[in-house]
Amino acid sequence: MFSNLIAARAQMGTSLVFHVIFSVLGVGLPLLLCLAEGLALWRKDGTWLSLSRQWTKAFTILFAIGAVSGAIVEFEITLLWSGLVKNAGAIIGLPFALEGFAFFIEGIFLGVYLYGSKRLSPVAHWLTSIPIVISGLSSAWFITSANSWMNSPTGFQLVNGKVTNVDPFAAILNPSTPFETTHMILACYVATGFGAAAVYAVGMLRGKRDDYHRKGLLLGMLVGGAAIPFQIISGDFNARSLEITQPLKYAAMEGVIHSGYGLPLYIGGIVDPASGQVRYAIQIPHGESLISHFDLNSYTRGLDSFPANLQPPAAIVHLAFDGMVASAFFMFFVAIVFWALYLKRKRVVPEKKWLLWCMAITGPAAYLALELGWILTEEGRQPWISYLWLLVRDAVNPAQWIGVSFFVFAAIYLVLGTTTAVLLLLLAREPKPSQEWTELMEDEGEVKNVQEVGV
Repeated sequence: MFSNLIAARAQMGTSLVFHVIFSVLGVGLPLLLCLAEGLALWRKDGTWLSLSRQWTKAFTILFAIGAVSGAIVEFEITLLWSGLVKNAGAIIGLPFALEGFAFFIEGIFLGVYLYGSKRLSPVAHWLTSIPIVISGLSSAWFITSANSWMNSPTGFQLVNGKVTNVDPFAAILNPSTPFETTHMILACYVATGFGAAAVYAVGMLRGKRDDYHRKGLLLGMLVGGAAIPFQIISGDFNARSLEITQPLKYAAMEGVIHSGYGLPLYIGGIVDPASGQVRYAIQIPHGESLISHFDLNSYTRGLDSFPANLQPPAAIVHLAFDGMVASAFFMFFVAIVFWALYLKRKRVVPEKKWLLWCMAITGPAAYLALELGWILTEEGRQPWISYLWLLVRDAVNPAQWIGVSFFVFAAIYLVLGTTTAVLLLLLAREPKPSQEWTELMEDEGEVKNVQEVGV
């Protein structure tokens, strides 16, 4: 049987890898369906309305499954990490509570949006999607601020080993919050946009070159393509902040083993602190100093300036960072090519097979970057659960049967994952509704309302 520490880490890692997919789609999909329905009303275009309906059905499925997996994650925090809850519950309880309020608001307006389709005017119905967008974004901000606190804990004082003078607002607004929350929210739009574009690119590769697939691809590339340059910029700011707030994580992700001046940039490779080498890497002389400080001979702290027992697994952290960056730049270049060809062809969606293949790959690349980013964030903080304050081994629940719970929850996630896949496949195979605007609005019983509001 696993030790409690290994079992708890394995269970929490599995939960986060699974749940983060639903989290980002819960933020990004409402924006897609809101934009699609807004375009439908503006253009009186049945294709946009059909896309909005399809994404609404997909979002409803993902929202339901995500609610279950999210509840499990919050339950696991207490079950697995009793030491964290005991010591830090009063400090970071507020963002979890606020995230809960945001989630409930999202659920309320989702219900209004779903059941109001035949009862509200088209414009009023579309307006109810906006609170869903805002509340989903707020949920992401609050929950990421809690994770940010774990990377740079503030908002309290330690007196004789006890937490006192708690300021939950200072904890929420810790030094890592601006960088992490911005990076995470942009990641939601990158993953959702490119994920949607990939679905329609695959459909077009299979011969479905209709208006429905072209517009679905176009809007996905619009959202993903608009977010990815800002995501890369925010990632750069995030990395620079890490050198100040978490120098250990920064040294591991950059592969800086020895402190020094004018250090090289390592692309790829296996970081081996024991031998003091980064094996099989592409090495750019003075590259790390130039990129990080805009100075060819600047100073950077390496892993050797910290105790070996407090260093994160540098090989994993460095490869996760490089894989995330490579995926981001791949999506960025595909978006540039797509929009250049789109504008060159006078706003006609390019259908070159090689480009469709590249866009199909951007979907998996977006979610690979997402997962690698979380691995970087969590593994880079090891062995601390709250940086420089509380070790992971001191936060784990010492109770019996923690090892058994890993298999129980793994089985639950297997059922949830299978259910999600089956429901989404069935949704994809449903015959699409007519894309004629009048027929769609008659089906909703809204033609009279459309005429009245003059859209």
